[in-house]
This record gives sequence, C-alpha cells and structure tokens, in this order.
Amino acid sequence: MIYVEDQSIKVNGVVLPGLVKSIEVKESAKIDEQEVEGSATKPKQAVGYEDAKITVELILDDTPTRTKYQALEIVRAIFRKPGQTVPQPIPIVSEDTAKHGVDKVLFKGFSHKTEAKKEQITVSLEFWEYIPQTIKATKASGKAASSSSSGTTSSGLSKEYKSYLVTDRGVSPASDAVTQAGRTGLHNVADLPL
Repeated sequence: MIYVEDQSIKVNGVVLPGLVKSIEVKESAKIDEQEVEGSATKPKQAVGYEDAKITVELILDDTPTRTKYQALEIVRAIFRKPGQTVPQPIPIVSEDTAKHGVDKVLFKGFSHKTEAKKEQITVSLEFWEYIPQTIKATKASGKAASSSSSGTTSSGLSKEYKSYLVTDRGVSPASDAVTQAGRTGLHNVADLPL
C-alpha cells in the first residue's frame, strides 16, 4: 500500500495529523421518480443537487513528538470541542474539496479502529458540505394594511365590536335566576316564580 505523505487537509484551522490514506468527495443529483398508473417505466425529474459528502481516512502512528492517541485527541477536538452541543459549520482546506467548490463543511461522523497486530490507528471522518440557507424578508401584503384601515384591529375584531364587548350587556336569564335564588334563600331554581 502506498501512502501519500505530503498531502495535508486543514479542518477548522488545524492540519489533520497522520497520513491521509484516502479522501473521497461524492456529489449527486436529486432525482424524483413519478408513479404513472399503467406504465412500467417511472418518469424521472431532476430537482436539484445533494450536498457533497467527503470521507477521509487517516492512519495515525506514534511519532517522536506525540503518540497516536494524542493525535486522535487532536482529531476529536475538531469534531467536538468540550462543551459543544451542536455541530457548527467549519472551514476545510484541501485540493480535492476545492476542486468540487467545497470550502465549509459540517463534521458529520468520526470513528477509529485499532487492530491487534498493528501499531496504528485507522480513523474515518465524514463531512457534509455546508450551504447556508438564506431567508428573504418580505413586506406585508396590501390586504393586511387595507383591513386595518377599515376599522379592524390586530386581533381581527372591529372597534365597534370591541366596544360592544366591554359594555355592561347584562347577564343571561339562567344566571339571573341563580342570583335571585341566592338572595331569596331558595335552593332550587325551579321554585322561583316566573
């Protein structure tokens, strides 16, 4: 197996330690298949592109300056800093990702494997391309502005109806009967004279 030692990848400002065994950048299109009743073939419709997926495999070995487990800690600190609860978009610098136009990624997955008879650790890293979503603010439509000028308030009730609600409109007949029963000492509303 041939290792390319001069290839380096910088993630979040840190050069990944060890030897890069492989790097794979995968891009794909979004294709919808339509169900057509009575047809054996499914028409396909292209609807866009998936975010690129990057897979990096590293070989970590002991060096004169650090152990393989110290190198593993460097990679883990890039994946998840102490106290971090949500992955954040991070910059990636690599000739391979630059060829695909990827410069920011989300660190999706991190795993390592130690083999019994080898003194090395194999590390697998998975990144997903990060494309920020832009949300455009729009002005309120003309209908909302015209309805407020016609006498309605933000609750959707007209001023006249709101003033009706706050006036003393009396009480329901059933409520009047209960109130009168309480004043006269009658316990059954049916005993009240009509």
